[in-house]
Amino acid sequence: MTTATPPLGWNSWDCFGGSVTEAETLANAEFMAEHLLEFGWDTIVVDIQWYEPEPGFTDYAPVSRAVLDANGRPQPAVGRFPSAADGAGFTELARKVHDLGLKFGVHIMRGVPRRAVEAALPIAGSPHTCADIADPGNRCPWNPDNDGVLTDHPGAAHWYDSFIAMLAGWGVDFIKLDDVLYPPVERDDIALIAAAIAKTGRDIGLSLSPGRQLSLAHLDFLRGHSTMWRVSDDLWDDWSAVTEQFQRAARWAPHQRPGAFADLDMLPMGRLGIRAHVGEARDSRLTLAEQRSMITLWAIARSPMFFGGHLPESDPATIALLRNPEVLRLLAGSADNREIIRDGDIVVWAATVDGAQVRAAFWLGDEPTTLRLHADDLGVAAAAATDLWSGAELTAEGGWFTLDLDAHGTRLIRLP
Repeated sequence: MTTATPPLGWNSWDCFGGSVTEAETLANAEFMAEHLLEFGWDTIVVDIQWYEPEPGFTDYAPVSRAVLDANGRPQPAVGRFPSAADGAGFTELARKVHDLGLKFGVHIMRGVPRRAVEAALPIAGSPHTCADIADPGNRCPWNPDNDGVLTDHPGAAHWYDSFIAMLAGWGVDFIKLDDVLYPPVERDDIALIAAAIAKTGRDIGLSLSPGRQLSLAHLDFLRGHSTMWRVSDDLWDDWSAVTEQFQRAARWAPHQRPGAFADLDMLPMGRLGIRAHVGEARDSRLTLAEQRSMITLWAIARSPMFFGGHLPESDPATIALLRNPEVLRLLAGSADNREIIRDGDIVVWAATVDGAQVRAAFWLGDEPTTLRLHADDLGVAAAAATDLWSGAELTAEGGWFTLDLDAHGTRLIRLP
């Protein structure tokens, strides 16, 4: 999935955890096609444990009960994905998503399923078995589904080649690869999977997760092997967690390039927690002002955006935030994106869009406020501006722009 601009999509994790069904996936795809595709939202991703017949809603099972084929590769659980019957995998679901004009993605864990290792299942197209390549000492610390793989064993490349070829054959366009960016970065697994994708000849985007403490020291490697990479742990609907993303955005934004994007994580907005791992069923705990600030930061930092809520049951006011063409133009086509002011609860970002200067003013304080920002400090010589969220025209008096902001709010302005 070669993309010059940051991908836009939906992911099932925040609303359904590891338990999403085929019907729920299609409901979100149909909503996206009808309401969001025209604005560039085009990717539907089934997150973790699609191979589990009875996934845990709050805790992972001690040992995965994954459905596997004869070569140890995970298969969709038919009770949740009926079209996967008779070994069809995600072929039919991917076709339905494609027929809507959208792309289809899945989540995978690095490594090899422990059930496949225990049964010493053969690797497709290889003289080796899953047991031959297993590295039990390198399991994911928070998910017990897989053993690590001995990446220097020739069977490891055979395993990843066969697994990724199967996904490509189903029509997968996007892969979210998990447990590869915790320190240390699992470079060998990433490289093997990137090579496996290339061998399929299919245009498949690769997203890497999660990015705890991720360092710029890995930048060239990440650009060379993936479409996007997370720069934080999972983000939930807690404003204090959102504020932590400001410093990560400032670190990574100057390094965004076409086809290679640092990712601030999914947008925990809309209807969340229906069967998720964090919290009960709820509308996002972020206020509408906080949601607007989040989208503004993601846009001006040029982070991919994947909506985390169940789209058909999400507040129309939240959905409207995803449909602002000026904000999405900032995401897709801006340059020189950077933080220019950070002073207490005031944060200001700058970017250039189609030759015009854009500034995002954020107020991190807990009460509404009025900011006065001088054109000199904004780096412009302009006496007028347009608010890109509301469309309102603003005029500077003596060089000063006066901006009213909600608690945790933002103003996004374009200056000629």
